Amino acid sequence: MAGFEKVVLVTRRTRLEELIERFNTRGQARFFIERSGGDFAEYEAEHEAYQRALDRVRRDLELGMPRQTIDRQLVPTYTFTGRDLVVTLGQDGLVANVAKYAGDQPLIGINPDPARFDGILLPFLAEDARQAAVNVIEGEATTRAVTLAAIRLDDGQQLLAFNDLFIGTRTHTSARYRLRTSEGAEVQSSSGILVSTGAGSTGWMSSVFNMAAGITAFAGGRGVQPAPMRWEDRRLLFAVRESFISRHSQASIVAGLIDQDEEIAIESLMPSGGVIFSDGVEIDFLDFNAGAIGHVKRAAHCARLVVKGI
Repeated sequence: MAGFEKVVLVTRRTRLEELIERFNTRGQARFFIERSGGDFAEYEAEHEAYQRALDRVRRDLELGMPRQTIDRQLVPTYTFTGRDLVVTLGQDGLVANVAKYAGDQPLIGINPDPARFDGILLPFLAEDARQAAVNVIEGEATTRAVTLAAIRLDDGQQLLAFNDLFIGTRTHTSARYRLRTSEGAEVQSSSGILVSTGAGSTGWMSSVFNMAAGITAFAGGRGVQPAPMRWEDRRLLFAVRESFISRHSQASIVAGLIDQDEEIAIESLMPSGGVIFSDGVEIDFLDFNAGAIGHVKRAAHCARLVVKGI
């Protein structure tokens, strides 16, 4: 067990638990769901499947070292050490959100309910947890490096992203900023800038290109999408969403690649309401108001996901 001192198991609340928190009791939650035509039994079945997987993983991760279980909401404030054996039990989004805080140590993603979750980032089932952990401890695990995106403000604040960074406003009002890339600089007014990693290129970023391709085809052109990037690709991809041309804003720089040794800079021109968040988690954010300048580039380290050996 050289190199590891503690098992950190990251969990997430089920939809049933969130409903009970919202409505105070299971009975009130049931009444709300069934009154709206939903199937409350599905929420219960999903919850029970998660609890069975959690019980199995907790039991199998008794490895002779301390074990700590934390909820996903605590992850941004939890201090991971280089001696933590990190295991997540949840959907793909949980892996993405933990990976950017866990540093470059191996991360094991467990799928608690393969009948419900595809689990692109979850190669292991609950019954695989012990062997996966043992492989990591013994240095025999196969891992895959995933490039992370980083944005750093001039005041030292930084935010990492496993899938994507969003730079814009809290509401549906237009974001105003000055964008600087290797192609030049211009003031823009848009729905915000999306920066994607290779892992995120098939997610939110793909919807931006779906829209662009569809509009281009509607207008008589040939809608083409870029090929998905590999998780290990050291480049980042950015796109400006719904850029507006006016007397005070331009739209000549709307998409591009950020090479591994390059960065783009974004200067906020918004007096208030500007924000940066990562991986769709709006509670984990940086304020981005007038005077703030964000520098976007690949992170100094990669996430390391444990995968099943070939």
